[in-house]
Amino acid sequence: MADPTRAAHPRGDHPRGTRRRVTTALHRITRHPRIAPLLERLTPRSVRARTTLAACASVAIVLFVASAAVLLLLRVNLERTVETGAREQAQAVARLASDGHLPPQLALDHGTDFIQVTNNNGKVVAASQNLAGRPPLTPTATRDGHETYDLGVLGDEHHQRVTTLTADTPAGPVTIRVGASLHTADTAEDLTTAALAGLSGVLLLTVGLLTWRATGRALRPVEAIRAEVAAIGDRDLDRRVPEPRSDDEIARLAHTMNAMLDRLEAAGTRQRRFIADASHELRSPLTVLRTQLEIALTHPQPDVRTDLVAGALQDTERLQVLANDLLLLARLDATGHDRPDEPVNLTELVRTAAAPGAARAHPIALHAPEEITVTGNPLWLGRLLTNLLDNAQRHARSLVTVRLTTDGTTGDVLLDVSNDGPRIEPADRERIFERFTRLDDARSRDEGGTGLGLPIARDIAAIHGGTLIAEDTPDGTTFRTRLPGART
Repeated sequence: MADPTRAAHPRGDHPRGTRRRVTTALHRITRHPRIAPLLERLTPRSVRARTTLAACASVAIVLFVASAAVLLLLRVNLERTVETGAREQAQAVARLASDGHLPPQLALDHGTDFIQVTNNNGKVVAASQNLAGRPPLTPTATRDGHETYDLGVLGDEHHQRVTTLTADTPAGPVTIRVGASLHTADTAEDLTTAALAGLSGVLLLTVGLLTWRATGRALRPVEAIRAEVAAIGDRDLDRRVPEPRSDDEIARLAHTMNAMLDRLEAAGTRQRRFIADASHELRSPLTVLRTQLEIALTHPQPDVRTDLVAGALQDTERLQVLANDLLLLARLDATGHDRPDEPVNLTELVRTAAAPGAARAHPIALHAPEEITVTGNPLWLGRLLTNLLDNAQRHARSLVTVRLTTDGTTGDVLLDVSNDGPRIEPADRERIFERFTRLDDARSRDEGGTGLGLPIARDIAAIHGGTLIAEDTPDGTTFRTRLPGART
């Protein structure tokens, strides 16, 4: 008795070939020059729609794979059951044939559609009732390793599983073919497919609705933030975006947005105050200068005209210094975070600035025992040191001290400029670094202060990656500048 071979009846094209052709056709359609722009326009634009579509597509893929696996397992199990029944029927007929008790008409078991037994000459020696008097079945084609048969003689064309056995009989070998119907398997597969399709549709609809609502609720604060930001103008920087109570990414975004608005409002306030202070600082000497020139132009006494012109010259010099400071501040603001990287011998710079010979009100005690190098702009660092020295000279009683050291822990460079003058109140230690700020004991214009020296010095330190603070010392006040050491 030979091993059985199974054959399936074709009903249309093979599923693999059909899927391949469908995929190719869809690819060509989507690439069509008229259809591609339409598909692009139909692509969802909003985050809510894209999220919903992505969720539905992901769930659809998972459902498709799971459904395909379920259908495949169901189909395999059902076909295996049908094949087992057909094989048992064929083996029973083979035993009858081997014993020489093969009747010309064979009875069908439950689940089998036909039986046909042929000898070596192709003559039918036994058959089931529905194939009685029919010619022998012959394979019509071979596909995927399985022989196929034309079973239209049964009057109903449907899937069959044909089992073929060879048995030896007293009259010679015979071939037994038993066909089992797959109608039950097809019906079960169709019902399961319909059920899975219905459940998948309901599940996809549920996922889409839940995702749409959840995304809408999640993005509602974002829309509120967008609307508030769109409504904020250059004169409404005091407005703030609503911050959700939840501690999530959107709440952090709103908090960051409000912090940015705080900085913008502070910058706008500083800018307006700076413009107002600059206008006031320029208006006063300009008014005095014009008055002096008008009087000098009409005054009859030469000596008085000379004094007036000299005073006008002093005010002109003051205006020039103020204009230079304003230009330097503008340059520092434009530089932003672009840190200069030129090597600068800070020790030599300090020694040059503190060298004797210049007209100073008080002597300078210099303590710079070692050569210290930093990276930066030598002109700007020189201006920082000059501003600190000028400020110390204006407020010192008898002595100005300059000390240059290195922090052994961090490697930073420390530049201390101290004076033995009045101490600065704690509430004023930050205010003195605001532009055009003068303390009550330093408001005299005759002393030459413009209120820009310390702000310029702090901006220069910040551009070089450092800091500038005011500290109290036993002998007075120290302005400490901390700069990063030179990069090696």
